[in-house]
Amino acid sequence: MKYIPLIWKNLWRRKLRTLFTLLSILASFATYALLSAVDVGFSSGVDVAGADRLVTIHKVSLIQPLPITYLEKIKAVKGIEAVSYANWFGGIYKDPKNWFGQMAVDPETFLDLYPEYLLPEDEKKEWLANRSGVIIGRQLADRFGFKVGDKIPIQATIYRKPDGSSLWEFTVSGIFEGAKKGTDTSSLYFRYDYLNEGMGGRLGFVGWYILRIADPAQADAVGDRVDALFANSPAETKTQTEKAFAQSFADQVGNVGAIVRAVLVAVFFTMLLVAGNTMAQAVRERTSELAVLKTLGFSHGKVLGLVLAESCVIGVIGGGLGLLVAEVAIIPMVGKALGGFLPIFFLPTKDLLVGVALIFLFGIVAGLPPAAQAMRLRIVDALRRV
Repeated sequence: MKYIPLIWKNLWRRKLRTLFTLLSILASFATYALLSAVDVGFSSGVDVAGADRLVTIHKVSLIQPLPITYLEKIKAVKGIEAVSYANWFGGIYKDPKNWFGQMAVDPETFLDLYPEYLLPEDEKKEWLANRSGVIIGRQLADRFGFKVGDKIPIQATIYRKPDGSSLWEFTVSGIFEGAKKGTDTSSLYFRYDYLNEGMGGRLGFVGWYILRIADPAQADAVGDRVDALFANSPAETKTQTEKAFAQSFADQVGNVGAIVRAVLVAVFFTMLLVAGNTMAQAVRERTSELAVLKTLGFSHGKVLGLVLAESCVIGVIGGGLGLLVAEVAIIPMVGKALGGFLPIFFLPTKDLLVGVALIFLFGIVAGLPPAAQAMRLRIVDALRRV
């Protein structure tokens, strides 16, 4: 602790150089935090997917429907505890840019299969009692200012009523929260029976089935049994884990994780060169002072530690501020702007901890070459340069 004033004075010997170095490190770690949030946004749903849930879709494509009659057959498959279903609606709320997910579901089984959606009991009862009722996620409610009891008119793009009308009106029965931060609360869920009745009772199909299995280790075997039931039928199925299902959507935009890592490697390599050069210059400028310290009895290890400490301090200040600015200002601002496109947008705790570890690693790696140079410095050679 007694060397802190010495380290601090050495850092601010060249104020402008130190300031620009801090700003560069700040920008690097703010970029790291932002790209981590982007990675989370594109892989939303993958990390929070239920290990005990499978999804059954049409073998050809998700947009191909499956008969509602498959429900009872799937329920009878060994290893399945519960089954629900959902159907994409794809309507427009006021303006096409106001995009958000809208799914018709079976209310009695849907919430049972998704315990991460936390809905108050009274609001759940209201949803079950109201044919035109919907439940919406907290993020969607905050985005448009929806409250329980509000009417939400949605213009259908797929499902027109028998009279030719495409306007569907829903009433907000409840607003659900996410059990944890990564839970997507940006969607709207309404009753499948309301959609079916609005279509004159002639719907007869669903978009996909959600299955809860007794043993996640048997996911592949259970999926194979389900698909075997409908092999060679007009609507063959493909059953996979919910995580694989969510990952398939993330992969449609490419391997975002690999792109993020490549950008970060380039950024950090550049910053290592900048910070390393800054520390090397600082050591060269203080050659005579280092010689005096050694003359006064400072050991090689102590000189090494002082230079490394300078590098770590500048890394901690710059990197810490970068993570803080990203967490408090940049990520919330960008997340709000991308709310309809990337509903899940935040810096995960594990990435924050990795960022903290990178700060110290950055400080050590950037400061090690000049610190080693200072440690090897001979007093006679140093004083001769004065």
